[in-house]
Amino acid sequence: MIEVLITEEFEKQYRKLPLSIQKKAEKKEQIFRQNPFYPSLCAEKLEPKSKEAWSFRIDREYRILFRYLNSNKVIFLACGHHNWIYRYRF
Repeated sequence: MIEVLITEEFEKQYRKLPLSIQKKAEKKEQIFRQNPFYPSLCAEKLEPKSKEAWSFRIDREYRILFRYLNSNKVIFLACGHHNWIYRYRF
């Protein structure tokens, strides 16, 4: 089971998401905690690879950006529309 920590910034962005997306995010987080590479999450390491940042899908349009702290602990850095997430400065 993966332990998830969150940043203040993530919390702020999460509260701004539409309620329907928040509900989807909660479901996806539960899947993520059990298996971060479950196929429907489409987890991927982002460029540049040296930044060690990853994302997974909430749905087709929204993503959660995270970083591994160790093999069973991650920190959620940001969440939002995929176009914005892929431009996020981490």
